[in-house]
Amino acid sequence: MNQEPTITFHGAAGTVTGSCMELQYDGESVLIDCGLFQGPRTLEALNREPFAFDARKVRAVILTHAHIDHSGLLPKLIADGYGGPIFATPQTRDLLYYMLPDAGRIQEGEAERRNRRLDRKDEQAVEPIYTEADSKAAYEQVVPVALNDWFAPAAGFRARLWNAGHILGSASVEIEVGGTRLLFSGDLGPDHKAFHADPEGPAGLDHVFCESTYGDRIREDVTIEQRRTLLEAEIKAALTRGGNLVIPVFALERTQELLLDIATLINTGRLAHPQVFIDSPLATRATEIFARHAAELEDMGSGEIFRHPSFHYTSSAMESMRLNEISGAIIMAASGMCEAGRIRHHLRHNLARRESTILFVGFQSAGSLGRTILDGAHRVRIGGHDVAVRAQIRRIDTYSAHGDQQDLQRWIKARRPIEGSLFLSHGEAGSIETFRRLLQADGDIASIVTPKIGETFSLPSRMPAKRLKTGNVDLQAAVSRDWQNDYADFSTRLKKELQAIESAAARREALARMAEVLRSYQSSRQKRKARSG
Repeated sequence: MNQEPTITFHGAAGTVTGSCMELQYDGESVLIDCGLFQGPRTLEALNREPFAFDARKVRAVILTHAHIDHSGLLPKLIADGYGGPIFATPQTRDLLYYMLPDAGRIQEGEAERRNRRLDRKDEQAVEPIYTEADSKAAYEQVVPVALNDWFAPAAGFRARLWNAGHILGSASVEIEVGGTRLLFSGDLGPDHKAFHADPEGPAGLDHVFCESTYGDRIREDVTIEQRRTLLEAEIKAALTRGGNLVIPVFALERTQELLLDIATLINTGRLAHPQVFIDSPLATRATEIFARHAAELEDMGSGEIFRHPSFHYTSSAMESMRLNEISGAIIMAASGMCEAGRIRHHLRHNLARRESTILFVGFQSAGSLGRTILDGAHRVRIGGHDVAVRAQIRRIDTYSAHGDQQDLQRWIKARRPIEGSLFLSHGEAGSIETFRRLLQADGDIASIVTPKIGETFSLPSRMPAKRLKTGNVDLQAAVSRDWQNDYADFSTRLKKELQAIESAAARREALARMAEVLRSYQSSRQKRKARSG
């Protein structure tokens, strides 16, 4: 049996999604989160890999919040035989009632759409990672726990939840096990965020696990009122151009923040009554949960917010498609990184229109379609179609539900003394490294660890963590830039470059040379494998 607790990182290490940490002690295993990898195909493929642990032997799951990159593999866990409790705040449980079944329907729908694609007709059929039925079964295992109440997730473990200020119901997780005191930040909100109180937590810990999504970024310090002024300017400029203002949104929290601000701008006479379409059934249901918990939320102001007469919630696919026929409207659709959902449909119909505007208001993971557009791509691939990017591409960076570098730094300082190690996870490699150097220069924390997927560490009391196992190199490679995005970038440029060659014969010669390079590369790889084998 373990003499001291150990932690293994199964996701969100060197990448922002797929949060899942396994804490073990004395034969007992507890998961903190069990999230879906989101982003390009190479990263999403990790969701199909078998769990690196036996789901039947896990005693409990403690969920920090309802976002799918933290909760989205719970249905797969249940399908693999997990039968224990999933501890979460009551608000998170309310959100999961809609979010988990929606995730199951997305998995089934995505598998069906991919199997229908003509460019995949000679490939093996894709099975959904899990089903809507698996998702409903997962929800039934959620056990609500109030903030600051101690509970026992497994023998020898004691835990309680602290407000993380990230989204409705979000929490940090404090755990005492084997004489060691741990704190898992979950995702942390910025100070003075709409709806929620500032993040909290205990001090004087052995080991702290902190997210680093914006560890390399300092956002302009703006008030909620200043943020509304920025949004007002973007809306007026976009609608003056005559096209639609398309906003990729996360169904949970970002949608509701935007609705709060747009409603306030209308209610105070700063905006006329634009037509605002919320084209996401999940965002609609999440907004209903926010309305139910409105008395617990801050900064709600006065006047109608979530049921404002300018807001139109679309439900059916037919209603969504009818939006193709309009101009001069605000269309908010999920997903926020443009990797799935109805936003891809609206991008196909608006990206090529010079009078339209695409406004990004959330984090865009490396390799995602949203990041590709934001980084200045001239053409993108959506659902098997090449789409020209002619629309105005805009960004407001003040809506993040994540704390920036300074917010994270303040949160960590408030947890001192940290007598063991500080782990920096849930961030891209560059963000984590920048943040690590900043904290190391402060000199307040002796041991700062930047874990990789698959690595295991021991967690002694009042001593730095020790790495016990290195991670999986193939899994770690999957969190870097996706080769399929490199291919998409190359293929969109290829036709133009071939057309620039002076004759058809020369173009055929160029294609033949490229084919020969590929054959030569494959041959040399096979020879290297044979020698090494």
